[in-house]
Amino acid sequence: MPIFAAPDGTQLAYHLRGDGQPLVVLPGGPMRASGYLGDLGGLSAHRRLVLLDLRGTGESAAPADPATYRCDRLVDDVEALRVELGLERMDLLAHSAGGSLAMLYAARYPERVRRLVLVTAIPWALGMPVTDEERLAAALLRKGEPWFDTAFPAFAASLDGTGGYDPVFAPFFYGRWDEAAAAHDARGDQEFNDEAADVYGSPGAYDPPATREALARLERPVLVLSGEVDNAPRPELARRTADVFPAAEVAVQPGAGHYPWLDDPEWFVRRILTFLDPALPSAE
Repeated sequence: MPIFAAPDGTQLAYHLRGDGQPLVVLPGGPMRASGYLGDLGGLSAHRRLVLLDLRGTGESAAPADPATYRCDRLVDDVEALRVELGLERMDLLAHSAGGSLAMLYAARYPERVRRLVLVTAIPWALGMPVTDEERLAAALLRKGEPWFDTAFPAFAASLDGTGGYDPVFAPFFYGRWDEAAAAHDARGDQEFNDEAADVYGSPGAYDPPATREALARLERPVLVLSGEVDNAPRPELARRTADVFPAAEVAVQPGAGHYPWLDDPEWFVRRILTFLDPALPSAE
């Protein structure tokens, strides 16, 4: 497990999986250790995945200053990783909350991005949060599934403020709720840094007008991938995210939730590869 120093001296870790051209991967959470990403459904068979543990998560050290957990300040860590890898430009994939970090990086260092993949990314950096109405609409798509009647009341209570997070509604985040999904969900308690997550999007983290202006000039190809039944973001929000970029395309993975590489690994991997290497046949 390689270790490198961030600009402030914090020791950061990253994990290498597979062989081939590097693909730098930023985890979501926010501030979740990268282990939950696994091999991204087998993507490591085609690209060398470089999975960063953000400061204070996984094998990376906690910083001396907790204020550096803020999303905009993590951009320096991503740039330090690029330098560590010796890449002039890099392919960058970000999941969920990590999408805002990737967007801030691309806005600040556009010349260092070759291609950008945003997987079920929540576009806080663009000033576009997920609404309760969008979450509710997505949840109702699952009506009729065997776990729905048990899970829906708790999920609805979390949206109207009468309840908090309840593990019973975890199935809403997966396109297929089975033993593999349940095992994936169960590992989350050990992978989150709750203190860091509270700082990630704290005041000052985002400047949506400035970020939008910068990304409107990004000349690199961008793929915004959403899950058909994901509640954060819905495909409609993914399309609005793509509209910010001059060279973006949208892919909606059929039947997928927030972790699409688990729901249909073959579809997910092929779609990512055909974007990163357009010479390959399309997944769609």
